[in-house]
Amino acid sequence: MMDFRPPIKTRTTEDLLMIAAAPDKWQPETVELAKEELRLRDVPESQIADARYFLEKVDKLGDLRRAKESYTIFDFIFEPFNTIFEILISWELEKDGYLRKARQQRVIRPVLILLILLMVVLAII
Repeated sequence: MMDFRPPIKTRTTEDLLMIAAAPDKWQPETVELAKEELRLRDVPESQIADARYFLEKVDKLGDLRRAKESYTIFDFIFEPFNTIFEILISWELEKDGYLRKARQQRVIRPVLILLILLMVVLAII
């Protein structure tokens, strides 16, 4: 048996609901212990289903927020090196769910590469 900190029995009902409602984010033994503790506390299965529904909506909202995240002018002003590095080097924006950033990257990357090449050529001349 695993030793949990804090122990499962001392966790709040809300914590146990979050564990039981997200079995893919926790170890199976932890989920089973949380469900057992919820049964001992007479928490109805419908409340666990509601928590699962809530967590699914939160995950979908996070996915939607990630898909709509984009580069702004402030990224280039306040974090220019990080932003340029991400645009030039990062290959998995679309795979990670950053759909708008991936579209912007496909446009900005060639422009940045041309600017860098132009600066190198001008520095040599």
